[in-house]
Amino acid sequence: MSQASPPHTPMMAQYLKIKREHPDVLLFYRMGDFYELFFDDARRAAALLDITLTQRGQSAGKPIPMAGVPYHSAEGYLARLVAAGESVAICEQVGDPATSKGPVDRRVIRIVTPGTLYDEALLDARRDNLLVAVHAAGERVGLAWLELSSGRFSVLEVEGEGEMLAELQRLDPAELLVAESLALPPALDGKRGLRRQGDWLFDLESATRLLCDQFQVQDLRGFGCAHLSAALTAAGVLIEYARDTQRSGLPHVTAIGVESRDDAVVIDAASRRNLEIDINLGGTADNTLASVLDTTSTAMGSRLLKRWLNRPLRDRERVQARQSAVALLLEAEGFVVLRESLKAIGDVERILARVALYSARPRDLARLRDASSRWATTACTATSSRFPAPRPGTPRRTTCAARP
Repeated sequence: MSQASPPHTPMMAQYLKIKREHPDVLLFYRMGDFYELFFDDARRAAALLDITLTQRGQSAGKPIPMAGVPYHSAEGYLARLVAAGESVAICEQVGDPATSKGPVDRRVIRIVTPGTLYDEALLDARRDNLLVAVHAAGERVGLAWLELSSGRFSVLEVEGEGEMLAELQRLDPAELLVAESLALPPALDGKRGLRRQGDWLFDLESATRLLCDQFQVQDLRGFGCAHLSAALTAAGVLIEYARDTQRSGLPHVTAIGVESRDDAVVIDAASRRNLEIDINLGGTADNTLASVLDTTSTAMGSRLLKRWLNRPLRDRERVQARQSAVALLLEAEGFVVLRESLKAIGDVERILARVALYSARPRDLARLRDASSRWATTACTATSSRFPAPRPGTPRRTTCAARP
């Protein structure tokens, strides 16, 4: 009597095992020069990416749907999937094909989600890309947000649903983490990027312990947020999610900032939409306040300007300090040289984040080198120009030890 053949090949058995660990995301399974998708993942990806749906072998007597993309051009496909609100687990070969018996060992090295992007090709350079978590504790609602591509991490507590919606309208999260049991207002129902997390994750004690581990401190009093229990709970969930998707620590996230609604002009969600500060009613950036004012030389400056426009300060001293800084740059057109130098430095903020996450490419390191050199030259020139001309035979005084 012949022995029944196994239902799956060893390679397909390996794929299914990995897929069971990541049921809610698309799985890019590396096979040679391609990332392959199978079964329902293949059908979804083929529809979203407009790629060919083929088949490979059989399962339970039926053909296995398959679709694939070349690994060397995967970033473009990932960008389209993320824009559609999808998350993708990247499964790479980690074993040595020469010594492997059976399928080469593979494991998921990273999960690409809309709120945890740092790849240059997947991001809008002139907009923040935020991962936000929300936790409600009675009438208090805690919000925490992280821009993984820069390491900027902040928390805020508000009162009630209206204030929460206003802040979420301001932050415009690419991905939003909430507890499974949290009842959301209709405005957030079906929001793209909404991720329900287990209620057991929203625990203040666990969150505090995780945050202290992240910042290598004994407690959080030094950050001025130890009393914000709802916000810290959300922050802990956010950090846990970011660590899990990146399959690594977050070495560039070294501090947590605290915002207060009393520090800025309060704008409700409906008013913010109608003001069209950086997004118009049609959902684009055309003809907005930011589009008119934004003549910044760098992507970093553009992102900062939009944050300032979306959160106008109430503190007169801080507003006047900004005005004084602008006046100083306008004096004798001192900003002209600075603008030209800034144009060449690249997005240092995001480059440094990729360095910290061990994903920087040679091009990133070259830009960082050039930015450091150019900034040193500009700072030296600008500083020396403020001193009077030296007497003949006297070296010109500068604050730079050497000029590149």
